[in-house]
Amino acid sequence: MHGMDENRANPFSGRLHRLLRDALSDNERVLWRAHPDALSHMLMFRFMWWIGVPWIVLTLIAISRQWLGEFSMFFLLAGAILVAAPFMMYLHNLQTLFVITNRRALIVRCAWGRNSVTPTLLHDMDSEIEILDAGRGTAHLNFASGRSTRSPDTDFTGRYGFRSIRRAAQARAIIEAARRGVAMPATTKSP
Repeated sequence: MHGMDENRANPFSGRLHRLLRDALSDNERVLWRAHPDALSHMLMFRFMWWIGVPWIVLTLIAISRQWLGEFSMFFLLAGAILVAAPFMMYLHNLQTLFVITNRRALIVRCAWGRNSVTPTLLHDMDSEIEILDAGRGTAHLNFASGRSTRSPDTDFTGRYGFRSIRRAAQARAIIEAARRGVAMPATTKSP
């Protein structure tokens, strides 16, 4: 294990590990893997609760006084979405696994019933791997640029990588060593 396996078991781990096992090529070794810090990422969006809960309370008051009429369901649903969104982000992160192998970086996801494995070859990565502090002990590890901003793993400028991970400097060092061809011990023989 060598301290490079940040994988924590959760209800989606089995499915993620099957996807990873199917995605690995012959002689490809897993050097590091981790889930995003789901709690930290959820708490970044807790401001939605500060808007959503009062919104729902005010909507319920307006409904009780019959101020909203037929529009009451719209306002109630908008408040419910604001309150639920951080929890949905939490679940989405539990369904994600970040992996570094001796050949590429993978983002393995089984979110909302859609399985996906998104690879980035080591030689296709930016020459400089960027770490951005995300707060609460986590960081974003950006290793590719010019990607579509529609991806949940891309920021608004098109920088792509692992989001909300702990020990990002360690992950960057593993990627850099793998790019140089430095032998690193595998974290697991079979995921």
